[in-house]
Amino acid sequence: MKRLRWPSWMPIDPYILLLLGTVGLAALFPARGSAADVASGASTAAVALLFFLYGARLSTREALDGLRHWRLHVTVLACTFLVFPLLGLAARGLVPVILTHPLYQGLLFLTLVPSTVQSSIAFTSMARGNVPAAICAGSFSSLVGIVATPLLAASLLGGSGGGFSADSLLKIVLQLLVPFLAGQLLRRWIGGFVTRRKRVLGLVDRGSILLVVYTAFSVGVVQGIWHQVSPARLGGLVVVEAVILAVMLLLTWYGGKALRFGRADRIAIQFAGSKKSLAAGLPMASVLFGAQAALAVLPLMLFHQMQLIVCAVIAKRRAREGAAEVSAPQPAAATRTAVGTGTRSG
Repeated sequence: MKRLRWPSWMPIDPYILLLLGTVGLAALFPARGSAADVASGASTAAVALLFFLYGARLSTREALDGLRHWRLHVTVLACTFLVFPLLGLAARGLVPVILTHPLYQGLLFLTLVPSTVQSSIAFTSMARGNVPAAICAGSFSSLVGIVATPLLAASLLGGSGGGFSADSLLKIVLQLLVPFLAGQLLRRWIGGFVTRRKRVLGLVDRGSILLVVYTAFSVGVVQGIWHQVSPARLGGLVVVEAVILAVMLLLTWYGGKALRFGRADRIAIQFAGSKKSLAAGLPMASVLFGAQAALAVLPLMLFHQMQLIVCAVIAKRRAREGAAEVSAPQPAAATRTAVGTGTRSG
């Protein structure tokens, strides 16, 4: 029997539909009382397992080999952890006219999250870019983000980030960094097992994220936090995120050209440097924002779907352009040189 596949013409990622369904489940049947305690404990364990698997999957040797292309990786890291946060800080002027303060906190947190790995690789491959560079760039971003995102949140969000404090930083270390390092240390023995069961463990990854979303949005529903968001505010948030994404896509593409990267490298820079990881951001938000996590992750969820749709369109365009360049005839100058050479030889 053939496996059912998501229609290629459908612009919405099926996982986003699962996330939206989880939000709807939390709205109708939020976890309360003892059930909320159980969900919170399960969410904490799931996040720790998630980052343990990240550590077990990341090949230290491949990461070190990728350092040879250091200019590209520095460029992607600068886009992810420098340019993005600067745009987030600039959006502060939109409060309270367009964004409420909680939505802005979530937007600023979005700009601090590391880049994606899987979708960066997929889009780079689709666009005929430098896939090995995209793999290393995404891996480096995820690795750096485990440390950089909490530190940036501590400095930029401060006490207004939903209760961010030294205790939150300690939770980040214990819940994210320690499991990740444990996975790295045990990779020698379990790395092969993890690699062979990539599909099953991928389900564990996504299931963990769904549990985090359910827990966070249950808390928001119980506390009545959704009464703070109006359709107009949501529309304003979408417009602001569209502008940020457009700026980053243009900057990574033309900035790569200004830095004299080749076309394949520019493609990797554009897709790795313009996106944000939902998988890494949601667990961090649940630790950093606590009861306010529901509003904090809303901008990230919207941005994630937006970047998938837009980057899919761009990747297909880049692929067509690359195919056209390969099939294009030789330049006139080259033709004249060949003709001239033939004349002299005659």
